[in-house]
Amino acid sequence: MGNHHGNSKAVYQFHLVKTEIARALIPKEFTLVEAFGYTLGGFFLAKYDDSPIGAFDELVVIAGLVWNPPTSCAWAAMVLVNSLDAWSHGRKHVGLPSRVASFSELGCCPEQTALPIKGKDNPRGSFLSKLGMSPGSLSRRTQTQTQVTEVGNSSAADIFSINMISSAPDDHSRTRMGPLVKMSLPSFSGRTEDNPSLLKYSCQMQCRVRIVEPVDIRPSSTQLPPTPHLRNLRPADTAYEELEGTRSHLSLLVMLSKPVLALEFRNMEFDVEALLVVAP
Repeated sequence: MGNHHGNSKAVYQFHLVKTEIARALIPKEFTLVEAFGYTLGGFFLAKYDDSPIGAFDELVVIAGLVWNPPTSCAWAAMVLVNSLDAWSHGRKHVGLPSRVASFSELGCCPEQTALPIKGKDNPRGSFLSKLGMSPGSLSRRTQTQTQVTEVGNSSAADIFSINMISSAPDDHSRTRMGPLVKMSLPSFSGRTEDNPSLLKYSCQMQCRVRIVEPVDIRPSSTQLPPTPHLRNLRPADTAYEELEGTRSHLSLLVMLSKPVLALEFRNMEFDVEALLVVAP
């Protein structure tokens, strides 16, 4: 599907998502990976400086993990991009629930100083610091506010809009970039109006990885929906139009779930393998 190279960067943040919210976004043929009423979802916020379809920003809301023995795959509840080419490619060729959005990034706060974690008092922190993966090892940091707002939706009540405030080492920080890691990120897609088949693909990635503080998620003034009805809502049994009317609210609930870990990816190079049709 294409190779990506350059100085692209991203944050992959994991959240504990309630199973009833995740099930409302995931097709019924999948078995959810869950424990104690939660699954592992979250989001992937990326800035691509180069790709086969040009530079663009992307926010992928991940509803949760589904079993794909002997491992698991992520399921994207919503994908927001600020490129019409990326939107068209995602919907028509990858089977993603892509929408067009604006990404506004503002530096909202001055640099701050964080004291390092001393190895004598915290051996684990010292080990992670040597790898450039300890949040406590940050010496100079900046906060950035990113507002992601869906555009082109005729229904103002269903527009997805959210503010994301992140805190990370600035480009001149002495903090290490983290180890170079190779990974495989498998995902399912499809079951959309443009691509009704169930699809599977995998992203082979190489990048610098380090732990950062979780992004602070703040909704817009839009009223949050009540959640008790979610147990009775299954997208696989629902018309595409009806599901689209609730996807924004459900995706917002995923974003507002409890964060457990945030990873920053830098200098990303990856190859997205060809799509595999799992079921018609």
